[in-house]
Amino acid sequence: MKNTPKALATAFVLSSIASGALAETTVQSCDREVTFDTPPQAAISNDVNLTEMMLVLGLADRMVGYTGISGWNKLDAEMRAGVDQLPELSARYPSKEVLIGADADFYFAGWNYGMRVGGEVTPETLAPFGIDVYELSESCIHLGMDQDVTMDLMYNDLRNLGQIFGVEERAEELISGYEAELAEITAGLDAAADPVRAFVFDSGADAPFTAGHYAIPTAMIEAAGGVNVMDGFRKSWGVVSWEEVVDQDPEVVVIINYGELTAEDRMNIMRDNPALANIDAVRNDRFVVLEYVEATPGPRNIEAIRTLAAAFQGE
Repeated sequence: MKNTPKALATAFVLSSIASGALAETTVQSCDREVTFDTPPQAAISNDVNLTEMMLVLGLADRMVGYTGISGWNKLDAEMRAGVDQLPELSARYPSKEVLIGADADFYFAGWNYGMRVGGEVTPETLAPFGIDVYELSESCIHLGMDQDVTMDLMYNDLRNLGQIFGVEERAEELISGYEAELAEITAGLDAAADPVRAFVFDSGADAPFTAGHYAIPTAMIEAAGGVNVMDGFRKSWGVVSWEEVVDQDPEVVVIINYGELTAEDRMNIMRDNPALANIDAVRNDRFVVLEYVEATPGPRNIEAIRTLAAAFQGE
């Protein structure tokens, strides 16, 4: 073949496609369409669950660090091994300067998962510095986007990350595995049984911080054969009153374990509150513990649904 301009151009295109240099892709990120000319090479993720999504997709070598974990959570052995070569750039939410200073080209975060509406770090404030942002799907409700909360939100994030980084096959393999595992869990449930009434307790002695209609635990509880008694609370996560919990009389309390308080501390907050003494869950001491990384959108959700299903069935 002669080195004609056309031949050289063709060779360049083929080489570029093979190397991913022309892997342009557009994904939906909350209310924005985001186009990536090439896969990011200097990514940062915020929070333990989002970081784990990056790790299961095999993207640690495309990352320059992570943020927002040690300020609230402790890494288990599996996560420590996954991020062993990566620095934590900020113990809590990162500043714009932290992300710019790391020469990042991509930030995987969410609203109230590393970004705040109207805050210093947003897709708009990072764009001038060449940092593209992909937003966690569950968090889009904070932008006023009404959406059904199902496990598809977590699958959607894995699929979009797969497209952004050019690892679509790995993403689809993971999603297929999660779907099969969830189908196996739900097949073992009694379809005729009444849904178990569950309440999610995150924190708060005077007034509980809990998962509402738009939080992923609502979808997880439903998949496990229950119903979130705060499904009528039309928020993602937020504060309700103990009186509302008493009125709903949950049969099981789902404890979210993280931070300085232990799971047992959280149980005792409810056990020691006289107003809660007669609700079904406290009276029968029916508590089930999920780690924070299990109760926020991420790879551990499906196994957490198995835990919930077993607890709901009294196993």
